[in-house]
Amino acid sequence: MTESKFIASGDLEDAIAIVVGTRPGIVMFAPIIKAFERSGLEHFVIHTGQHYSPNMDGQFFADLGLRDVDHRIEGVPERRTHGGQTAAMLEGVEKILLDRRPRLILVGGDANTNLAAALAARKLHINVGHVEAGERSYDWRMPEEHNRVIIDHISDVLFVTCERSVENLRKEGIRGRIEVTGNPIVDASMQHAEIAAEHSAILSDLGIKPGEYGVMTTHREENVDVEEHLIGSLEGVDTASREAGITTIFAAHPRTTKRLREFGRTEWVESLANIRMIDAVGYLDFLHLVSNARIVFTDSGGVQQEACIHHTPCVTLRENTEWTETLDIGANRLAGSDPERIVNATRDALQEKRAWVCPFGSGDTAEQIVAIAAEFGRVPCETTGTAS
Repeated sequence: MTESKFIASGDLEDAIAIVVGTRPGIVMFAPIIKAFERSGLEHFVIHTGQHYSPNMDGQFFADLGLRDVDHRIEGVPERRTHGGQTAAMLEGVEKILLDRRPRLILVGGDANTNLAAALAARKLHINVGHVEAGERSYDWRMPEEHNRVIIDHISDVLFVTCERSVENLRKEGIRGRIEVTGNPIVDASMQHAEIAAEHSAILSDLGIKPGEYGVMTTHREENVDVEEHLIGSLEGVDTASREAGITTIFAAHPRTTKRLREFGRTEWVESLANIRMIDAVGYLDFLHLVSNARIVFTDSGGVQQEACIHHTPCVTLRENTEWTETLDIGANRLAGSDPERIVNATRDALQEKRAWVCPFGSGDTAEQIVAIAAEFGRVPCETTGTAS
């Protein structure tokens, strides 16, 4: 039997670990990493390797002006199952934590990356901070829902977007300290929208004009791994786009491209008159596409947020969303993968005035998180579950 290990509080270093591994995680933590650099606090960045390709990873670092990570775990994409990837990331993060011994580790969101890192830290008695805590879709079929619930229950400090997130955590009896900070995705979008407008040539490259096109993404396994759902989404978006008089740019995730090829549907998608499929693009190009689009179709939580921040109407290709605030203010509509529902939701969305107030904060979330992290874990801290 393997001997268990943990790090005594007196042996921890005065340093903070930041964990990334997916596109949304890189985007989310970009302003936080920059805020740490400005603060002078000792910190280091671990990349779990869950996503690694020039467009889905390396290009984002370049676009966001981030230096290379301090530690990168190899061999994760080759693991073909949730369990295999999570196990490889957990083992890799554990080795780094045993060597570096930070007093706090920050994870953000709901990917396997964050679950693996949080578990590794928890077993070693290292404090866990969860950015974007308390979000719930209440759809237990989603791996992301499992992850976010588990992470919240083993975290010591939970950085939440709004009071609704606090309520979700209270109902579950969360023991960690809750801090309402807003969401760093606002910081990232606000900081880089102007850079994107100045440097991105994606609109001219594609020959499209602001307000005259749509944007589509889909990557979640419940959508793209089921042929009926994937085809239904594409048919609905094609019909809705034709009715709206626009072409929708379909920025295809590598997983989606693979499934279309396996289903023998690649040529079919390319034949759709109102959908134009392109490869996934870098963050600045994608941000420029979203902020200038007439409408967005997506199953991504991060894209729902970015559409809301930039006042672009969104139709979500899911039966639920963790970002229910976007539904309440009229920025978003749920349509699933049913073509008729997608068409009807698009009609409603395009009639909505783009005057909603962003519910995710004012763009100072990163500084708040760094200020809290600066003190958390320097002395023994009881988890009282009190929101500040």
